[in-house]
Amino acid sequence: MSTTLTGTRTGLELRTIAEEAAAHFAALEADPAHAAYEGRVELARAALRWAAETFGEHLTVASSMGDEVLVHLVGTTLTGADVFFLDTGYHFAETLGTRDAYQAMLPLRIRTVLPLLTVPEQDAEHGARLHDSDPDRCCALRKVEPLNRALEGREAWVTGMRREDAPTRTDIGVVGWDDTRRMAKVNPLAGWAQDDVDRYVKEHDVFLNPLRAEGYASIGCAPCTRPVAEGEDARAGRWTGKNKTECGLHT
Repeated sequence: MSTTLTGTRTGLELRTIAEEAAAHFAALEADPAHAAYEGRVELARAALRWAAETFGEHLTVASSMGDEVLVHLVGTTLTGADVFFLDTGYHFAETLGTRDAYQAMLPLRIRTVLPLLTVPEQDAEHGARLHDSDPDRCCALRKVEPLNRALEGREAWVTGMRREDAPTRTDIGVVGWDDTRRMAKVNPLAGWAQDDVDRYVKEHDVFLNPLRAEGYASIGCAPCTRPVAEGEDARAGRWTGKNKTECGLHT
């Protein structure tokens, strides 16, 4: 699918592009040629190439550095892709090290986006350990607001979301529409199972966040993330004991 366009477009134009692409990639996913692992990998690369050709400098990639396969896939499919990392001030040292490693290893332009308030400033204004007393507010300040700034001036963003990640993600397409931000949203790994991720990591010797070896299946901020036990759902280690499954970036 070729839709090489340049310049800033209206929300209606972007939505039309996204909807046409969504139908196109949904048809490709349904094609038996993409039913096996190799087909899913090629489909993911095709989605990234389409996004780069369509949106050019108006495309950006979100990475938490806990989605290493996405970063590797982007860096080995596109050259000089813009990748942003939201540094909440609460990340594990291993996660920051993973960001630095990918900046050195692959032809990516990784930019770090910070919240408006430092952690001490937030503590002074909202009370210490806001992530315990009001985790939704903490995520809004340290993730969602910085995300919106990171996406300013862009027409599309790429995420590492997969349908099997959480019940709230089961209906995502390879290409979709972010109605909140009025821009296209590309999820190249949408149809991948964990077995696909594991196989890709092994075949391509993907550098993994060192926390993986300690049992962290889904990696977020240190105060709100724990390792998971064998047999536990990967997202069980996020916001344990709280009625919360999403940080708000994708809702």
